[in-house]
Amino acid sequence: MTAKLAKQALDLGVVTSNIERSLAFYQGPLGFAKDSEFAFPGVGILHRLRVGESFFKLLAPEKPPAARAPAGGITGGIGFRYVTFMLSNLDETVEACRGFGAKIAVEPRALRPGVRMAMVEDPDGNTVELLGP
Repeated sequence: MTAKLAKQALDLGVVTSNIERSLAFYQGPLGFAKDSEFAFPGVGILHRLRVGESFFKLLAPEKPPAARAPAGGITGGIGFRYVTFMLSNLDETVEACRGFGAKIAVEPRALRPGVRMAMVEDPDGNTVELLGP
């Protein structure tokens, strides 16, 4: 048996250390529109940003987590290490991230024929891969 998707999209949740700064980054240079926000009893406040057919969910926890994700970029630890967004305006988005003050971990460069990539870090140091033509 295989899973039968009811939605052709992938939603992702990210725990934040500073929800205001994270919202400013994802809504600012990346331009994701806020869809909703609601209390997640015993956990925190969940902010849903729309990304195409997907939701990028930012969680403001009630209590600070006991641990942070390991440093070191995509090879710094086991588990989910980065998220990828396909864009039609890669260079413009990287410059908007730079203007926001985000760390540009990998400057825009060719990845394979017809595809370029860059990597930036969000306010919590999570790696965001940006791909475009």
